[in-house]
Amino acid sequence: MTPANVNIAHPDKLFIGGEWVAPQSGDMIEVVNPASEEVVARVAHAGNADMDAAVAAAREAFDHGPWPRLSPQERMAKLMELVDALEPRVPELAAAWTAQIGGLASAAGPMHAGGVAGLRGIASLGERFAWTEQRPGMAVDTVTVVREPVGVVVAIAPWNGPFAIMANKLFYALIAGCTVVMKPSPETPLEAYIIAEAAEAVGMPPGTVNLVPSDREAADHLIHSTDIDKITFTGSSAAGRHIASVAGGNMVRATFELGGKSAAIIRDDFPIEQAAGILGNTITVMSGQVCAMLSRAIVPKARHDELAEAIAGVMKGVMIGHPEDEDTQLGPVAMKRQLERIESYISAGRESGADLVTGGQRPAHMNKGYYIEPTLFANVDNNSKIAQEEIFGPVLCLIPAEDEEDAIRIANESDYGLNGSVFTNDAQAAYDIARRVRTGVVGQNGMRMEWTAPFGGFKQSGIGREGGDEGIWGYVETKTILTDATVSV
Repeated sequence: MTPANVNIAHPDKLFIGGEWVAPQSGDMIEVVNPASEEVVARVAHAGNADMDAAVAAAREAFDHGPWPRLSPQERMAKLMELVDALEPRVPELAAAWTAQIGGLASAAGPMHAGGVAGLRGIASLGERFAWTEQRPGMAVDTVTVVREPVGVVVAIAPWNGPFAIMANKLFYALIAGCTVVMKPSPETPLEAYIIAEAAEAVGMPPGTVNLVPSDREAADHLIHSTDIDKITFTGSSAAGRHIASVAGGNMVRATFELGGKSAAIIRDDFPIEQAAGILGNTITVMSGQVCAMLSRAIVPKARHDELAEAIAGVMKGVMIGHPEDEDTQLGPVAMKRQLERIESYISAGRESGADLVTGGQRPAHMNKGYYIEPTLFANVDNNSKIAQEEIFGPVLCLIPAEDEEDAIRIANESDYGLNGSVFTNDAQAAYDIARRVRTGVVGQNGMRMEWTAPFGGFKQSGIGREGGDEGIWGYVETKTILTDATVSV
Protein backbone atom coordinates (compact mmCIF):
# COMPACT_ATOMS: atom_id res chain seq x y z
CA MET A 1 0.00 0.00 0.00
CA THR A 2 1.35 3.42 -1.03
CA PRO A 3 -0.23 6.80 -1.87
CA ALA A 4 -1.98 6.79 -5.25
CA ASN A 5 0.60 9.10 -6.87
CA VAL A 6 3.65 7.24 -5.52
CA ASN A 7 4.39 4.11 -7.53
CA ILE A 8 6.40 1.61 -5.48
CA ALA A 9 6.67 -1.79 -7.15
CA HIS A 10 7.49 -3.87 -4.06
CA PRO A 11 6.45 -2.04 -0.89
CA ASP A 12 6.13 -5.35 0.95
CA LYS A 13 9.76 -6.26 0.29
CA LEU A 14 13.30 -5.25 1.18
CA PHE A 15 16.10 -4.66 -1.33
CA ILE A 16 19.04 -6.85 -0.39
CA GLY A 17 21.83 -8.11 -2.63
CA GLY A 18 20.16 -6.77 -5.77
CA GLU A 19 16.87 -8.59 -5.14
CA TRP A 20 13.50 -7.72 -3.65
CA VAL A 21 12.98 -10.09 -0.75
CA ALA A 22 10.24 -10.47 1.85
CA PRO A 23 11.20 -9.60 5.44
CA GLN A 24 11.87 -12.78 7.35
CA SER A 25 9.37 -11.82 10.07
CA GLY A 26 6.67 -10.78 7.62
CA ASP A 27 6.13 -7.58 9.63
CA MET A 28 5.06 -4.30 8.06
CA ILE A 29 5.49 -0.61 8.89
CA GLU A 30 2.42 1.65 8.77
CA VAL A 31 2.95 5.23 7.64
CA VAL A 32 0.48 7.83 8.91
CA ASN A 33 -0.39 11.06 7.11
CA PRO A 34 -0.14 13.83 9.75
CA ALA A 35 -2.79 15.97 8.06
CA SER A 36 -5.47 13.26 7.93
CA GLU A 37 -4.22 10.95 10.72
CA GLU A 38 -4.84 8.06 8.33
CA VAL A 39 -2.52 5.25 7.23
CA VAL A 40 -1.27 6.10 3.73
CA ALA A 41 1.37 3.43 3.22
CA ARG A 42 2.52 0.05 4.44
CA VAL A 43 6.04 -1.17 3.75
CA ALA A 44 8.21 -4.08 4.78
CA HIS A 45 9.75 -4.03 8.24
CA ALA A 46 13.31 -5.34 8.46
CA GLY A 47 14.16 -7.39 11.53
CA ASN A 48 17.51 -8.40 12.94
CA ALA A 49 17.97 -11.29 10.50
CA ASP A 50 17.24 -8.98 7.57
CA MET A 51 19.80 -6.50 8.85
CA ASP A 52 22.40 -9.26 8.97
CA ALA A 53 21.53 -10.27 5.41
CA ALA A 54 21.85 -6.69 4.15
CA VAL A 55 25.23 -6.22 5.83
CA ALA A 56 26.44 -9.55 4.42
CA ALA A 57 25.35 -8.51 0.92
CA ALA A 58 27.10 -5.15 1.23
CA ARG A 59 30.19 -6.83 2.66
CA GLU A 60 30.35 -9.30 -0.22
CA ALA A 61 29.85 -6.51 -2.74
CA PHE A 62 32.64 -4.49 -1.21
CA ASP A 63 35.12 -7.30 -0.66
CA HIS A 64 34.57 -9.14 -3.94
CA GLY A 65 32.27 -7.10 -6.18
CA PRO A 66 33.18 -4.73 -9.01
CA TRP A 67 32.07 -1.38 -7.55
CA PRO A 68 35.10 -0.52 -5.35
CA ARG A 69 37.40 -1.67 -8.16
CA LEU A 70 35.98 0.64 -10.80
CA SER A 71 37.84 3.87 -11.46
CA PRO A 72 36.28 7.01 -9.95
CA GLN A 73 35.42 8.11 -13.48
CA GLU A 74 33.55 4.85 -14.14
CA ARG A 75 31.65 5.20 -10.88
CA MET A 76 30.80 8.79 -11.84
CA ALA A 77 29.31 7.66 -15.15
CA LYS A 78 27.07 5.13 -13.42
CA LEU A 79 25.95 7.66 -10.83
CA MET A 80 25.02 10.10 -13.58
CA GLU A 81 22.77 7.32 -14.92
CA LEU A 82 21.28 7.02 -11.45
CA VAL A 83 20.47 10.75 -11.44
CA ASP A 84 18.86 10.34 -14.86
CA ALA A 85 16.67 7.58 -13.41
CA LEU A 86 15.66 9.71 -10.42
CA GLU A 87 14.76 12.88 -12.31
CA PRO A 88 11.48 11.57 -13.79
CA ARG A 89 10.42 10.50 -10.31
CA VAL A 90 10.63 13.95 -8.73
CA PRO A 91 6.80 14.26 -8.65
CA GLU A 92 6.62 10.97 -6.73
CA LEU A 93 9.33 12.08 -4.32
CA ALA A 94 7.42 15.32 -3.73
CA ALA A 95 4.11 13.52 -3.21
CA ALA A 96 5.70 11.03 -0.82
CA TRP A 97 7.10 13.85 1.33
CA THR A 98 3.72 15.57 1.56
CA ALA A 99 1.88 12.34 2.33
CA GLN A 100 4.29 11.14 4.98
CA ILE A 101 5.17 14.27 7.01
CA GLY A 102 2.81 16.94 5.74
CA GLY A 103 5.43 18.91 3.83
CA LEU A 104 3.86 21.70 1.80
CA ALA A 105 3.05 20.58 -1.74
CA SER A 106 3.89 24.08 -2.99
CA ALA A 107 7.50 23.59 -1.87
CA ALA A 108 7.86 19.86 -2.44
CA GLY A 109 8.39 19.89 -6.21
CA PRO A 110 11.14 22.53 -6.39
CA MET A 111 12.83 21.15 -3.27
CA HIS A 112 13.10 17.63 -4.64
CA ALA A 113 14.01 18.75 -8.14
CA GLY A 114 16.87 20.74 -6.64
CA GLY A 115 17.86 17.78 -4.49
CA VAL A 116 18.12 15.47 -7.49
CA ALA A 117 20.01 18.04 -9.56
CA GLY A 118 22.52 18.53 -6.75
CA LEU A 119 23.50 14.86 -6.91
CA ARG A 120 25.32 15.54 -10.18
CA GLY A 121 27.76 17.73 -8.29
CA ILE A 122 28.57 14.87 -5.91
CA ALA A 123 28.99 12.43 -8.80
CA SER A 124 31.38 14.86 -10.51
CA LEU A 125 33.86 14.28 -7.66
CA GLY A 126 34.82 11.25 -9.70
CA GLU A 127 36.76 13.62 -11.94
CA ARG A 128 37.76 16.51 -9.70
CA PHE A 129 38.68 14.94 -6.36
CA ALA A 130 42.37 14.24 -5.64
CA TRP A 131 42.12 10.44 -5.48
CA THR A 132 45.89 10.11 -5.75
CA GLU A 133 48.80 12.52 -5.41
CA GLN A 134 52.55 12.17 -5.45
CA ARG A 135 55.16 14.20 -3.65
CA PRO A 136 58.90 13.88 -3.09
CA GLY A 137 59.99 12.30 0.17
CA MET A 138 62.95 12.83 2.49
CA ALA A 139 63.68 9.18 3.36
CA VAL A 140 62.31 7.70 0.12
CA ASP A 141 62.19 8.80 -3.49
CA THR A 142 58.42 8.99 -3.89
CA VAL A 143 55.49 9.37 -1.53
CA THR A 144 52.18 8.41 -3.09
CA VAL A 145 49.03 9.28 -1.15
CA VAL A 146 45.87 7.49 -2.24
CA ARG A 147 42.28 7.78 -1.05
CA GLU A 148 40.44 4.48 -0.90
CA PRO A 149 36.81 3.69 0.04
CA VAL A 150 36.17 3.22 3.74
CA GLY A 151 34.09 0.07 3.14
CA VAL A 152 30.53 -0.92 4.07
CA VAL A 153 28.48 2.14 5.04
CA VAL A 154 25.29 2.18 7.10
CA ALA A 155 23.33 5.31 6.13
CA ILE A 156 20.60 6.36 8.58
CA ALA A 157 18.39 9.26 7.48
CA PRO A 158 15.76 11.21 9.48
CA TRP A 159 12.12 11.81 8.66
CA ASN A 160 12.18 15.57 8.01
CA GLY A 161 14.28 15.59 4.81
CA PRO A 162 14.29 11.91 3.89
CA PHE A 163 15.22 12.08 0.22
CA ALA A 164 17.92 14.73 0.11
CA ILE A 165 19.66 13.51 3.24
CA MET A 166 19.65 9.84 2.26
CA ALA A 167 20.58 10.53 -1.36
CA ASN A 168 23.50 12.75 -0.36
CA LYS A 169 24.85 10.09 1.99
CA LEU A 170 24.42 7.43 -0.69
CA PHE A 171 26.11 9.40 -3.48
CA TYR A 172 29.13 10.40 -1.39
CA ALA A 173 29.56 6.79 -0.30
CA LEU A 174 29.14 5.40 -3.81
CA ILE A 175 31.46 7.83 -5.58
CA ALA A 176 34.11 6.89 -3.01
CA GLY A 177 33.64 3.21 -3.91
CA CYS A 178 31.76 2.13 -0.77
CA THR A 179 28.73 -0.14 -0.59
CA VAL A 180 25.69 1.00 1.35
CA VAL A 181 22.91 -0.23 3.61
CA MET A 182 20.14 2.40 3.61
CA LYS A 183 18.10 2.57 6.84
CA PRO A 184 15.38 5.22 6.39
CA SER A 185 13.16 6.45 9.20
CA PRO A 186 10.05 4.27 9.67
CA GLU A 187 7.97 7.45 9.29
CA THR A 188 9.37 8.18 5.81
CA PRO A 189 10.48 5.02 3.96
CA LEU A 190 9.05 5.77 0.51
CA GLU A 191 11.88 7.94 -0.81
CA ALA A 192 14.43 5.23 -0.09
CA TYR A 193 12.28 2.75 -2.05
CA ILE A 194 12.40 5.09 -5.03
CA ILE A 195 16.18 5.35 -4.71
CA ALA A 196 16.52 1.55 -4.52
CA GLU A 197 14.30 1.10 -7.57
CA ALA A 198 16.40 3.59 -9.51
CA ALA A 199 19.57 1.75 -8.47
CA GLU A 200 18.07 -1.49 -9.72
CA ALA A 201 16.95 0.14 -12.99
CA VAL A 202 20.46 1.35 -13.88
CA GLY A 203 22.09 -1.95 -12.99
CA MET A 204 24.06 -1.12 -9.87
CA PRO A 205 26.05 -4.24 -8.91
CA PRO A 206 24.19 -6.53 -6.48
CA GLY A 207 24.77 -5.60 -2.86
CA THR A 208 26.10 -2.13 -3.67
CA VAL A 209 22.82 -0.51 -2.57
CA ASN A 210 20.56 -2.19 0.00
CA LEU A 211 17.34 -1.04 1.68
CA VAL A 212 16.11 -2.06 5.15
CA PRO A 213 13.38 0.14 6.71
CA SER A 214 12.97 -0.63 10.40
CA ASP A 215 12.21 0.60 13.88
CA ARG A 216 14.82 1.56 16.45
CA GLU A 217 15.32 -1.97 17.83
CA ALA A 218 16.42 -3.47 14.51
CA ALA A 219 18.41 -0.33 13.70
CA ASP A 220 20.31 -0.81 16.94
CA HIS A 221 21.12 -4.37 15.89
CA LEU A 222 22.38 -3.02 12.57
CA ILE A 223 24.80 -0.49 14.06
CA HIS A 224 26.26 -3.17 16.36
CA SER A 225 27.39 -5.25 13.39
CA THR A 226 31.15 -5.86 13.34
CA ASP A 227 31.04 -6.24 9.54
CA ILE A 228 30.35 -2.56 8.86
CA ASP A 229 33.05 0.08 8.45
CA LYS A 230 31.19 3.38 8.68
CA ILE A 231 27.97 4.84 10.07
CA THR A 232 26.57 8.09 8.76
CA PHE A 233 23.67 9.38 10.85
CA THR A 234 21.46 12.45 10.75
CA GLY A 235 19.06 12.89 13.64
CA SER A 236 18.83 13.87 17.28
CA SER A 237 21.86 14.47 19.47
CA ALA A 238 20.58 11.86 21.96
CA ALA A 239 20.47 9.16 19.29
CA GLY A 240 23.79 10.37 17.94
CA ARG A 241 25.47 9.95 21.31
CA HIS A 242 24.23 6.37 21.54
CA ILE A 243 25.39 5.52 18.03
CA ALA A 244 28.75 7.17 18.74
CA SER A 245 29.24 4.97 21.79
CA VAL A 246 28.56 1.86 19.71
CA ALA A 247 30.77 3.02 16.85
CA GLY A 248 33.58 3.85 19.25
CA GLY A 249 33.38 0.42 20.83
CA ASN A 250 33.83 -1.25 17.44
CA MET A 251 36.21 1.43 16.09
CA VAL A 252 33.76 2.08 13.25
CA ARG A 253 34.12 5.39 11.42
CA ALA A 254 31.18 7.73 11.87
CA THR A 255 29.75 11.04 10.68
CA PHE A 256 27.02 12.75 12.67
CA GLU A 257 24.79 15.67 11.73
CA LEU A 258 22.72 16.23 14.85
CA GLY A 259 20.51 18.77 16.56
CA GLY A 260 20.67 22.52 16.76
CA LYS A 261 19.48 25.55 18.70
CA SER A 262 20.73 28.10 16.26
CA ALA A 263 20.92 31.79 17.09
CA ALA A 264 20.10 34.80 14.97
CA ILE A 265 21.94 37.92 16.19
CA ILE A 266 20.09 41.09 15.20
CA ARG A 267 22.32 44.17 15.02
CA ASP A 268 21.14 47.73 15.54
CA ASP A 269 21.47 48.60 11.85
CA PHE A 270 18.92 46.03 10.69
CA PRO A 271 15.28 47.18 10.21
CA ILE A 272 12.82 45.71 12.70
CA GLU A 273 10.08 44.98 10.16
CA GLN A 274 12.51 43.20 7.88
CA ALA A 275 13.88 41.12 10.74
CA ALA A 276 10.37 40.24 11.85
CA GLY A 277 9.40 39.12 8.35
CA ILE A 278 12.42 36.86 8.07
CA LEU A 279 12.17 35.36 11.55
CA GLY A 280 8.38 34.97 11.60
CA ASN A 281 8.30 33.21 8.26
CA THR A 282 11.45 31.15 8.71
CA ILE A 283 10.18 29.40 11.86
CA THR A 284 7.30 27.96 9.85
CA VAL A 285 9.54 26.32 7.21
CA MET A 286 8.81 22.58 7.35
CA SER A 287 6.73 23.41 10.45
CA GLY A 288 9.95 24.32 12.24
CA GLN A 289 11.25 20.78 11.88
CA VAL A 290 14.68 21.74 10.57
CA CYS A 291 17.90 20.97 12.42
CA ALA A 292 19.39 24.28 11.23
CA MET A 293 16.34 26.32 12.25
CA LEU A 294 16.93 29.80 13.68
CA SER A 295 15.03 29.12 16.89
CA ARG A 296 16.76 31.71 19.13
CA ALA A 297 16.65 35.39 18.13
CA ILE A 298 18.98 37.64 20.12
CA VAL A 299 18.15 41.33 19.94
CA PRO A 300 19.37 44.50 21.72
CA LYS A 301 17.24 45.05 24.82
CA ALA A 302 16.10 48.47 23.62
CA ARG A 303 14.60 46.93 20.45
CA HIS A 304 13.20 43.77 22.06
CA ASP A 305 9.57 44.81 22.59
CA GLU A 306 9.26 46.37 19.15
CA LEU A 307 10.62 43.23 17.49
CA ALA A 308 8.36 40.98 19.58
CA GLU A 309 5.30 42.92 18.47
CA ALA A 310 6.40 42.84 14.82
CA ILE A 311 7.11 39.08 14.83
CA ALA A 312 3.75 38.42 16.48
CA GLY A 313 2.07 40.35 13.69
CA VAL A 314 3.79 38.20 11.08
CA MET A 315 2.93 34.96 12.87
CA LYS A 316 -0.73 35.91 13.22
CA GLY A 317 -0.89 36.32 9.45
CA VAL A 318 0.50 32.87 8.66
CA MET A 319 -1.98 30.73 6.75
CA ILE A 320 -2.37 27.37 8.54
CA GLY A 321 -3.98 24.66 6.45
CA HIS A 322 -3.81 21.39 4.60
CA PRO A 323 -0.36 20.83 3.07
CA GLU A 324 -1.80 20.26 -0.40
CA ASP A 325 -3.50 23.68 -0.48
CA GLU A 326 -1.43 26.16 -2.46
CA ASP A 327 -2.11 29.02 -0.01
CA THR A 328 -0.97 27.10 3.06
CA GLN A 329 2.15 28.47 4.75
CA LEU A 330 2.16 26.18 7.78
CA GLY A 331 1.10 22.54 7.64
CA PRO A 332 1.05 19.90 10.37
CA VAL A 333 4.02 18.61 12.30
CA ALA A 334 5.10 15.15 11.27
CA MET A 335 3.50 12.92 13.89
CA LYS A 336 1.42 12.83 17.06
CA ARG A 337 4.40 12.32 19.36
CA GLN A 338 6.10 15.34 17.80
CA LEU A 339 3.03 17.48 18.45
CA GLU A 340 2.95 16.32 22.06
CA ARG A 341 6.66 17.09 22.41
CA ILE A 342 6.16 20.64 21.12
CA GLU A 343 3.21 21.19 23.44
CA SER A 344 5.30 20.04 26.40
CA TYR A 345 7.93 22.66 25.56
CA ILE A 346 5.27 25.36 25.25
CA SER A 347 4.11 24.43 28.76
CA ALA A 348 7.71 24.59 29.98
CA GLY A 349 8.07 28.03 28.41
CA ARG A 350 5.03 29.32 30.27
CA GLU A 351 6.34 27.89 33.52
CA SER A 352 9.76 29.48 33.00
CA GLY A 353 8.34 32.98 33.17
CA ALA A 354 8.88 33.82 29.51
CA ASP A 355 6.16 35.89 27.82
CA LEU A 356 3.96 33.89 25.46
CA VAL A 357 3.29 36.62 22.90
CA THR A 358 1.34 34.63 20.35
CA GLY A 359 0.46 31.05 19.42
CA GLY A 360 0.88 28.06 21.67
CA GLN A 361 -2.41 26.41 20.73
CA ARG A 362 -3.77 23.99 18.19
CA PRO A 363 -5.55 26.07 15.52
CA ALA A 364 -9.30 26.04 16.12
CA HIS A 365 -10.21 25.68 12.44
CA MET A 366 -8.21 22.45 11.96
CA ASN A 367 -10.24 19.67 13.57
CA LYS A 368 -8.01 16.88 12.29
CA GLY A 369 -4.25 16.52 11.97
CA TYR A 370 -1.21 17.34 14.08
CA TYR A 371 -1.27 21.15 13.90
CA ILE A 372 0.17 23.81 16.20
CA GLU A 373 0.16 27.58 15.81
CA PRO A 374 3.42 29.44 15.18
CA THR A 375 4.53 30.43 18.65
CA LEU A 376 6.63 33.30 19.99
CA PHE A 377 8.10 33.53 23.48
CA ALA A 378 9.68 36.87 24.43
CA ASN A 379 11.94 37.90 27.31
CA VAL A 380 13.34 34.40 27.30
CA ASP A 381 16.12 33.50 29.70
CA ASN A 382 18.88 31.84 27.65
CA ASN A 383 19.38 29.33 30.47
CA SER A 384 15.78 28.15 30.30
CA LYS A 385 14.68 24.82 28.84
CA ILE A 386 13.06 26.35 25.78
CA ALA A 387 16.24 28.26 24.95
CA GLN A 388 18.64 25.38 25.53
CA GLU A 389 16.83 22.33 24.15
CA GLU A 390 15.84 21.60 20.56
CA ILE A 391 12.05 21.83 20.22
CA PHE A 392 11.84 20.93 16.52
CA GLY A 393 8.66 22.84 15.89
CA PRO A 394 7.43 26.35 15.00
CA VAL A 395 8.48 27.91 18.32
CA LEU A 396 10.76 30.97 18.40
CA CYS A 397 12.54 32.31 21.49
CA LEU A 398 13.30 36.05 21.58
CA ILE A 399 16.20 36.84 23.94
CA PRO A 400 17.25 40.38 24.95
CA ALA A 401 20.96 41.28 25.03
CA GLU A 402 22.77 44.21 26.60
CA ASP A 403 25.02 44.82 23.59
CA GLU A 404 26.79 43.03 20.75
CA GLU A 405 29.33 41.38 23.06
CA ASP A 406 26.50 40.06 25.19
CA ALA A 407 24.69 38.78 22.08
CA ILE A 408 27.74 36.78 21.02
CA ARG A 409 28.07 35.38 24.54
CA ILE A 410 24.43 34.31 24.55
CA ALA A 411 24.74 32.71 21.11
CA ASN A 412 27.71 30.67 22.30
CA GLU A 413 26.10 29.59 25.57
CA SER A 414 24.54 26.49 24.08
CA ASP A 415 25.41 22.81 23.86
CA TYR A 416 24.70 23.06 20.14
CA GLY A 417 26.57 24.70 17.29
CA LEU A 418 25.01 23.83 13.94
CA ASN A 419 23.83 27.03 12.29
CA GLY A 420 23.41 30.73 12.93
CA SER A 421 22.84 34.10 11.37
CA VAL A 422 23.81 37.74 11.74
CA PHE A 423 21.15 40.25 10.73
CA THR A 424 23.01 43.30 9.44
CA ASN A 425 23.44 45.28 6.23
CA ASP A 426 27.20 45.30 6.82
CA ALA A 427 28.73 42.15 5.27
CA GLN A 428 32.06 42.75 7.01
CA ALA A 429 30.34 42.97 10.38
CA ALA A 430 28.47 39.75 9.59
CA TYR A 431 31.77 38.04 8.82
CA ASP A 432 33.52 39.37 11.91
CA ILE A 433 30.72 38.26 14.24
CA ALA A 434 30.44 34.90 12.46
CA ARG A 435 34.09 34.19 13.22
CA ARG A 436 33.35 34.54 16.93
CA VAL A 437 30.27 32.31 17.03
CA ARG A 438 30.97 28.64 17.73
CA THR A 439 28.83 27.08 15.05
CA GLY A 440 29.33 25.19 11.80
CA VAL A 441 27.50 27.58 9.44
CA VAL A 442 26.65 31.27 9.73
CA GLY A 443 24.57 33.10 7.14
CA GLN A 444 23.87 36.79 6.72
CA ASN A 445 20.25 37.86 7.22
CA GLY A 446 18.47 34.55 7.52
CA MET A 447 18.64 30.77 7.51
CA ARG A 448 20.89 30.56 4.48
CA MET A 449 21.65 27.21 2.89
CA GLU A 450 24.30 26.43 0.28
CA TRP A 451 24.38 22.83 -0.93
CA THR A 452 27.80 23.18 -2.57
CA ALA A 453 29.39 24.04 0.79
CA PRO A 454 30.28 21.82 3.75
CA PHE A 455 27.57 21.50 6.41
CA GLY A 456 27.91 20.22 9.95
CA GLY A 457 28.17 21.25 13.54
CA PHE A 458 30.33 22.09 16.51
CA LYS A 459 29.80 20.64 19.99
CA GLN A 460 26.67 18.46 20.36
CA SER A 461 25.60 19.25 16.81
CA GLY A 462 27.78 16.58 15.29
CA ILE A 463 31.10 15.31 14.01
CA GLY A 464 32.35 15.65 10.44
CA ARG A 465 30.91 17.47 7.46
CA GLU A 466 28.44 16.70 4.70
CA GLY A 467 28.17 18.66 1.47
CA GLY A 468 30.78 20.32 -0.68
CA ASP A 469 34.01 18.61 -1.61
CA GLU A 470 34.64 18.17 2.11
CA GLY A 471 31.72 15.76 2.25
CA ILE A 472 33.77 12.97 0.70
CA TRP A 473 36.40 12.85 3.45
CA GLY A 474 34.19 10.76 5.70
CA TYR A 475 33.96 8.03 3.07
CA VAL A 476 37.62 7.53 2.26
CA GLU A 477 40.69 6.22 4.03
CA THR A 478 44.09 7.76 3.32
CA LYS A 479 46.87 5.33 2.42
CA THR A 480 50.54 6.27 2.07
CA ILE A 481 52.78 4.23 -0.28
CA LEU A 482 56.53 4.74 -0.09
CA THR A 483 58.65 3.69 -3.07
CA ASP A 484 62.25 3.99 -4.21
CA ALA A 485 61.24 5.39 -7.58
CA THR A 486 58.36 7.20 -9.24
CA VAL A 487 55.48 4.83 -10.05
CA SER A 488 52.44 5.06 -12.32
CA VAL A 489 49.15 5.77 -10.59
